[in-house]
Amino acid sequence: MSGILSWLKAIMLLTETNLVALLYLILSGSYLVVLPALVYFYLSKRWYVAGSIERLIMYLFVFLSFPGMILLSPFLNFRPKRRKLEA
Repeated sequence: MSGILSWLKAIMLLTETNLVALLYLILSGSYLVVLPALVYFYLSKRWYVAGSIERLIMYLFVFLSFPGMILLSPFLNFRPKRRKLEA
């Protein structure tokens, strides 16, 4: 019986205001964390082989997700890979 009561209390907590707040939280989290992380991953894989149109689209996504890029920038590294020199 207590399981049913806790389930009913959880349903009652999902008011319209709480649902809107949850929606804002999900959308802002995806805009600030998920989209920039996907853009960073794509950029790291395609940076040196992208064509001109693809590079333009990459710049567009960087522009659109700029706040999230700033948020993730301390944790990511875009330095070129170390070259192997033969002596």
